Amino acid sequence: MKNKKSTWTSILPFLIFVGLYLFVGIFLTAIGNKKGFYAMPASISVIVGIIFAFLIYRGTIDEKFNSLIAGCGDNNIIIMCLIFLLAGAFGSVTEKIGGVESTVNLGLRLIPSQFIVPGMFLIACFVCLAIGTSMGTIATIGPICITLAAKTGINPALLLGALLGGAMFGNNMSIIADTGIAITRILDIPIKEKFKLNLRTTGLAVIGTVILYFFFGNTGATTITDIGGYNLIKILPYIAVLVVSLMGVNVFVVLTMGIILAGGIGIYYGSFDILGFTGSIQTGFLNMFDVLIFSLLIGGLAAMVKDAGGIEWLNQKLRKIIVGQKSAKFVAMLLPGAVDASLANDTVTCVVTGPIIKEISDDYHIDRRKSGSLMHTTVCVLQSILPYGAQILLATSLTGGKVSPIAIIPYLWYGFLALGISILTIFIPFDERRKDRVKDQAVKADVKTELQAN
Repeated sequence: MKNKKSTWTSILPFLIFVGLYLFVGIFLTAIGNKKGFYAMPASISVIVGIIFAFLIYRGTIDEKFNSLIAGCGDNNIIIMCLIFLLAGAFGSVTEKIGGVESTVNLGLRLIPSQFIVPGMFLIACFVCLAIGTSMGTIATIGPICITLAAKTGINPALLLGALLGGAMFGNNMSIIADTGIAITRILDIPIKEKFKLNLRTTGLAVIGTVILYFFFGNTGATTITDIGGYNLIKILPYIAVLVVSLMGVNVFVVLTMGIILAGGIGIYYGSFDILGFTGSIQTGFLNMFDVLIFSLLIGGLAAMVKDAGGIEWLNQKLRKIIVGQKSAKFVAMLLPGAVDASLANDTVTCVVTGPIIKEISDDYHIDRRKSGSLMHTTVCVLQSILPYGAQILLATSLTGGKVSPIAIIPYLWYGFLALGISILTIFIPFDERRKDRVKDQAVKADVKTELQAN
């Protein structure tokens, strides 16, 4: 199923998928549906796109099916889905044993009460880093923020802004976040290496954010009561997974180890028995069902679009605005940013745009880790800043309508700093090692020659 000439119709099935998802989300939001963009599963929109691909692409039915199945069964897609399952199981088991609750309560006890805002930001950073889901972090810590705002007189929009900022960081840096898994698998880069490079920019943003919250979020000495208890042993699985993963151990081994460790702790403390442990694992698997099915289907649609010449057509159009490595790096931010602004779904955005960013990175001799860092930071930040995004809507829903999404946006200081620093690294690559910069300079002449030849 190979079109001889790439035209705009080659990418039409993908545009139909995006357009349908966007139209339904906007329409449901406009009529007051609380779920908005999340009311209709993204997988349904992909299926519609696949149907159109079968209708308009050349070739026999068997050729089209072969292209679809080959895409669904791509090695990276299958590996990504298996990681999704293990990450879901780890999150479910650790939540069941009380790991999230212990982490939050420990943070509240360690942080001086007069520094609640920067403290809440740091707690959210660690919790999301550990559990890998911004939505889970917001749902868990959000009610605590509302309670603290009522007790201390702190602006709830400010506290929720700190919470969302911490969730942005954690989602960007966690090794078990679905967005990070998708990006590293599609770009074929070690998650450890992407983590280390990403930390050089997000770390600066975290420091700057803590300083800002320290000076503008200090409410003076205020005593906070009713802080729950914590158990250091129940926090251990998060720390173990983070440390072992940074040692370069295979992610399957890391997550399996984390699940077994959390399960052993849960059985010891009576959180569940063996059957309850296996049930929690199954619950985690089921929690990842939607993203797993979507990943398989989008992999199939992407293969069909690629075989029909759609990816090549899009690359040709993008190359008209790319004049070198700097502009190519901007595309690594702008393309995912535009798609996420349209879809309001960071995982969908990463799976859809990842193959394009990978090809651009290779063509313009850009370190894929750098492209992944730019791409991931952009979608994580935008996802929490969009007033119609699930994260900010969940946070505001916890206030019972007292705080609007627009009221929180001015306090999302981490997001603004992270985006600004990422853009700065395009011009001043201080986040890259010296040997990477030397290599980058060595290939610039080759890139220039290729551009002139084209």
